[in-house]
Amino acid sequence: MTTNQAPIHPEVTAYLKRIGYEGNLDGSAAALAELQERHLHAVPYENLDILKRIPLSLEIPALLDKIVVRRRGGYCFELNALFGWLLRELGYPVTDLFARFWRDETDAPPKRRHHVLKVEAEGISYLCDVGVGGIVPRRPIQMQELLEQPQGEESYRLEQDAYYGWVLCEWKRGGWSWLYSFTDEPQLPKDFIMATYWCENAPDSIFTRNAMVAMRTREGRNTIAGQEFRIFTADGVHAFTPASEDDYNEALLTYFGIAAP
Repeated sequence: MTTNQAPIHPEVTAYLKRIGYEGNLDGSAAALAELQERHLHAVPYENLDILKRIPLSLEIPALLDKIVVRRRGGYCFELNALFGWLLRELGYPVTDLFARFWRDETDAPPKRRHHVLKVEAEGISYLCDVGVGGIVPRRPIQMQELLEQPQGEESYRLEQDAYYGWVLCEWKRGGWSWLYSFTDEPQLPKDFIMATYWCENAPDSIFTRNAMVAMRTREGRNTIAGQEFRIFTADGVHAFTPASEDDYNEALLTYFGIAAP
């Protein structure tokens, strides 16, 4: 790893090791993109603590312990809070923002219950997000309206809506579909406390119903929906339901690196 910065804190070094990042720490857009992609390939999205009724903490020391030391994952309020902390430690200007998640939403307009990051690199603003369980950009999205930004077989662009602000769109079934929207109003860490409390405790929160675990891989992605594991590769989808708790825990460790919480 090379860097033009002063020596970094041990917690940052441990975080970079956790995501397998060994590149430059020069504040560049290229480094930012590699950091985000590495993160998505190393840290799973998961709601297992919520299902076990373990209260979540958004405090950085607690997140470092959970995600870096204990090698767990989390959901948007945890993952993007910690990723934003890492980027600030590396010298990137970061603004925390609130978003409305539109994909698969049946009760439109949706609540503001998603945390995203606006990050500056080389004089350009980027949308960064490591906190979604579904398919989302693996690399930062340049915040320029209507600029189509292909990423492998996927393609994204940002639109502007008079009421909802920026809208991240994905190319899907021959057209642009809304994925989530957000405004430019900066948020403080305490602004996410009520939203995460609702997600953890509300009877109609999707996070309290079934296991939701997902992680990008070099071959595709791994997911859990309820009890079913789905392993997506270029050869197709391998789906299976573990026969016992021990088998479930073994698969959780094999495909997501998570020791049973």
